[in-house]
Amino acid sequence: MGRSTRMFEIIQILRNAKHPRTAQAIAQELEVTKRTIYRDIAALQAMRVPVEGEAGVGYIMRLGFDLPPVNFNVEEAEAITVGLALIARTGDRGLNRAAKSAAQKLTEATRLSATVFASTWGVDEPKLVDLTIVRKAIREERKLQITYQAKEGAETQRIIWPIAIAYHCEVIVIAAWCELRQDLRHF
Repeated sequence: MGRSTRMFEIIQILRNAKHPRTAQAIAQELEVTKRTIYRDIAALQAMRVPVEGEAGVGYIMRLGFDLPPVNFNVEEAEAITVGLALIARTGDRGLNRAAKSAAQKLTEATRLSATVFASTWGVDEPKLVDLTIVRKAIREERKLQITYQAKEGAETQRIIWPIAIAYHCEVIVIAAWCELRQDLRHF
């Protein structure tokens, strides 16, 4: 997460907080160090963002600091509501966390539809794979080392270049170039 994105997230966290939030709590939520939060909040305060803090108590956002409204028509709101709910079916913890955060932001900015629902039944979260790392490798065009287990049970070490992730109701598929097989493979 880039610094500007993180600073925007800090603003959102403080805007939504019902009580002061400590630097440690914010750092854990954003998966950064407490020191990074201190620096970001100092930068926000230097930009005249009304963040106030007290040692041992936490930070708050003074009232009156708002972001511009987001306006959706009913069809758009229903599409967003269903789309965000369907993300829970992917089994991807990172995407699910982001979808919940996006839904909260959108709900505060505009009324989303309360008349449409989507089942959250889908793929279980993978126990041995952090899909956040795979998505990051795709974005950064980096290779990954994996242990691959064939249907028969044999395991091999593979270096793959992930290209895409396909989320289905029953399974998650990673399409990648496999250096061992020198070919496109699905894992």
